[in-house]
Amino acid sequence: MIKIMLNLECDHYASFTTGLFLIKINHDMYKMTKILQLIWKRLFFAVALFSLLMVYACSSGDRTESDNSGSGNLMKEAEEMVDDGKGVGPVKNLELSAELDQKLVAEGESIFESKCTACHKFSDERYVGPGLKGVTVKRKPEWIMNMILNPQEMTQKDPTAKELLAQYMTVMTNQNITEPEARSLLEYLRKMDKSN
Repeated sequence: MIKIMLNLECDHYASFTTGLFLIKINHDMYKMTKILQLIWKRLFFAVALFSLLMVYACSSGDRTESDNSGSGNLMKEAEEMVDDGKGVGPVKNLELSAELDQKLVAEGESIFESKCTACHKFSDERYVGPGLKGVTVKRKPEWIMNMILNPQEMTQKDPTAKELLAQYMTVMTNQNITEPEARSLLEYLRKMDKSN
């Protein structure tokens, strides 16, 4: 009989303890739920505030256009640019003699073989970039040199370079060629066009 009472007491104690444990768990879960609700409210408020700031920052508002020089709007600058066929870059005017400079031709051939043949061939066929057959007849020498020296800006601002970019879907890689090296390449291109 004593044994049964102890068992009953133990069972009663166990269930009482379990009940307190469950109450404690429920209370802790209630606290966690409240904390999570508070975090979500604050997160929602932060996202809403950030979104409003972004909308305000991106809207045109009542801003007045001031000095457009150096405005950074490349598309607008490109549309306003008058195309003189010389491109965009450091080469503004270039005088060429009727005769080829064989020293420049040799230097240009070496540079072309090492830096240009991966994308260009002397034909009308499309390769990675356009075929170069007749390029010195189609384009001004200033344009050719500026394209060699300044391909990124040319494809952003020059109408002809933009058309080529749309057709070939790749920007010419800047090969870090100096102006004298670009002049040598031009002379080599002239030689190739004269021999074809």
